[in-house]
Amino acid sequence: MIQKPNTLTTSFEEDTYKGLTAHPKYLLSKYIYDKKGDKLFQDIMQMPEYYLTNCEFNIIKKHTDEIVTIFSEEEQGFDLIELGAGDGKKTKILLQHLVEQKQNFTYIPIDISENAINGLVNTLSKEFPELKVEGEKGEYFEVLEQLKTYKSRKKVILILGSNIGNLLHPKAIDFLKKLNQSLNKQDLLFIGFDQKKHPQTILDAYNDATGITEAFNKNHLLRINKELDGDFDLHKFLHWEVYDPESGTAKSYLVAKETLEVHIKKLNLQIKFSQWETIHTEISQKYDDTIITWLANEAGLTIETSFADEKNYYKNYIFKKK
Repeated sequence: MIQKPNTLTTSFEEDTYKGLTAHPKYLLSKYIYDKKGDKLFQDIMQMPEYYLTNCEFNIIKKHTDEIVTIFSEEEQGFDLIELGAGDGKKTKILLQHLVEQKQNFTYIPIDISENAINGLVNTLSKEFPELKVEGEKGEYFEVLEQLKTYKSRKKVILILGSNIGNLLHPKAIDFLKKLNQSLNKQDLLFIGFDQKKHPQTILDAYNDATGITEAFNKNHLLRINKELDGDFDLHKFLHWEVYDPESGTAKSYLVAKETLEVHIKKLNLQIKFSQWETIHTEISQKYDDTIITWLANEAGLTIETSFADEKNYYKNYIFKKK
C-alpha cells in the first residue's frame, strides 16, 4: 500500500481513501450524485420497477388538501424546508396548492447536489414566479445546525423519497434526534418511509433488467476516475443487490469479477482486489409501523398521522416533538 498523502483537500478524497482502504471496502452513496449521477437517478425514478416514486406521488396527490391544511394551521405562516429536494416533482403538487391558496410560506429546498438545486430553483421561478424560494446546497448533517436558527415561525421539514432509508437504524435514530433538537412545539416533520413487501418487488426496484441502477452505482467509480485520476475498469465489476426480509435492509455492491489492481493517482493509492471482493455502495432500509413507532420513540418524536398508497407499499408520516 502506498503511503497516504499528508493532506486530502476535500471530503470526497478523504472518504474515498477511508472507504477503499477499509475491510470490507465501501464507498458513500452521497458521492454518486454528480451531474451524471443526478440524471441517472432521474431515469431510475421513471423505471416501472422503481415503485417508490409513483407511490409517494400518488399519496401526495390524493391527500393534498389534508396535508396542506395540516401544514398551514399557523396564522403567521411557515417555512417549508425540504432535505434532499432533487427535482421537486412530488413537492410541486403541494407548492401549487399552497400558491393557489395564497398561503404565507417560503420554500427552502436543500440538496447535496448543486446541479439539482440550481435546476430546481430555475424551474420553480418559471412555473411559480410568485413563490418565495431560497435554495441551499448542503448535506443533511450540515443543514441540521442551520435548522435551529429558523425560530421566528413554524417549520415544516420534508424528507421524501425514503431518503432516510440510506441510514441503518442507529444512524436513523441519531438523525431523527438531531432533527428533533431543531424543532419547536408547533413544527412538523413529513417523512417518507418505504414499507416491507414481497422481497422480489424490492430486489427488482434496485436491480432493473435495463441496467440503469447498475450504471448509477458504477457512476461512483467513474467520478473517482474523472476527479481523482483513477483507473477503475467498470467492466470488471458486477453490480449486485441483496435484500434481507428479516431486517428490511437492501444492500448494493460492486463485486470484482477477477483479481485486479486499481490506481488512484490523486490519492497516491494502489488498491488490490481479490476475485469476488466487494465494495458496498448503498443501503435502502424498509420499514413497518412497529419499526417507525420505535424509531420515533427513540428520537423523542410522536406520530401525528400517516398516509399510505393503495397497496401499502409506501407511507408518509407526520411527526411532532413529544
